[in-house]
Amino acid sequence: MTDAPVTVSELVRRATERLAVAGIDSSRLDAELLMGFALGVDRVGVLAHPDAPVPGTAAAAFEGYVARRELGEPVAYIRGFREFHGQAIATDLRALIPRPETELLVDEAIAAVIDRLTAEPRPAGAAPLRVADVGTGSGAIAVALIAALRRRRMDEHVMVTAVDISPEALDLARENAAGHGVADRMRFREGDLLTSGDTPYAVICANLPYVKTGALDGLARDLSFEPRLALDGGPDGLDEIRRLLERLPKVLEHDGIALLEIGFDQGDAVPTAVAELLPGWRCAVQADLAGLPRLARIEPPLVVAAARP
Repeated sequence: MTDAPVTVSELVRRATERLAVAGIDSSRLDAELLMGFALGVDRVGVLAHPDAPVPGTAAAAFEGYVARRELGEPVAYIRGFREFHGQAIATDLRALIPRPETELLVDEAIAAVIDRLTAEPRPAGAAPLRVADVGTGSGAIAVALIAALRRRRMDEHVMVTAVDISPEALDLARENAAGHGVADRMRFREGDLLTSGDTPYAVICANLPYVKTGALDGLARDLSFEPRLALDGGPDGLDEIRRLLERLPKVLEHDGIALLEIGFDQGDAVPTAVAELLPGWRCAVQADLAGLPRLARIEPPLVVAAARP
């Protein structure tokens, strides 16, 4: 006589206790997500059927996932994807895992693009609106932006250039673009930020490294698995942001907008950097849902039309 299979709830309970002992704050949530991954269902399926037996193969897979999570490996790397702005974005060690707070940048980019596409009728044959996603990483921002525009049947009027200094990250961005069917509206370029030779962009999105170098070792253990290149923003966290600011006059259209994700402690520092490096330019900081500074909206000085004599 063989032992009865262990139920979903029992395995999740055991895993939750193990992860809590390992210092994982989200132990219950992580256990449920990993159980769903092992069973091939979403978390709702796990919650809806707590007494369902777990087949041996799924139980073994779940055990392996939990062991990896005990060591601090992020759930997104274990599962190989992360939900972001309604899309399942492929994730692995090549790039930073997209975070919920970055969805604010996507929302603002969508609004900025739509404003420009609808401000006046676009003539037939007009060149696509140029958008840049600087430091694209997994391509999450660009993919989510184009997917949202496609639902509105506006994507054909936009071309997004995804730029990253890491060729490995750029490969992941290509895979995500192809997987979501938006690669036709994207170009990919390996490079360091934007260059003065670029045709100016109407909208520039950037989620650049903004963590202070001295703070890296004190971050959550999960982050030790993610590329340091995508996190380290220098002594005050603003090295890469300043470098991009310096280039904006040559790469942003005169009526364009740059949308930069910033650290929760940089709500004053970024506007100060803009004032120092770009006199006359406008910078407004927007808070995320937690009420923390998260997005800097940077625009060139207003152009006032000369009065007619």
